[in-house]
Amino acid sequence: FLSKFDRDAIDLTAMITICVMRSKKLNIQQENLMKTIGAIIVSLAVILLSGGASAAGDVKKGKRVFNKCKACHSLAAGKKRIGPSLHGVFGKTSGMVPKFRYSSAMKKAKIVWSEKTLDAYLTKPKKFVPGTKMAFRGLKKQQDRDNLIAYLKEATK
Repeated sequence: FLSKFDRDAIDLTAMITICVMRSKKLNIQQENLMKTIGAIIVSLAVILLSGGASAAGDVKKGKRVFNKCKACHSLAAGKKRIGPSLHGVFGKTSGMVPKFRYSSAMKKAKIVWSEKTLDAYLTKPKKFVPGTKMAFRGLKKQQDRDNLIAYLKEATK
């Protein structure tokens, strides 16, 4: 038979073993959680650095969307229609195409055209630049705007 001291030592050893095993299990769970969080952070960083999902327009579909624009806008440098040429539009300031008669609102807006500003303008032109002469109501669907912007980025270089 074991003495009380021996039984207490065995009980204490068993309790320590259980605690160590639970601790290891928790450490493994914490380690797995940290790996998962790390993977999520890396994924979000890649998405954000690549411009996000909204910038992932389809150039071919954008060309079809541009059919709504081409009655008034040309992509050729210097070729004006009812609206100004869109050649080289990215990075340009609104109201600056030479010899085109802009509304005073567009001249005063001083918008530098980018994916972000074009997206906002194409959503509702008259809301984005109150007083603009552009009669187009806008593109309601985000995907249509993304596709058109992707097309314009390629076609207006």
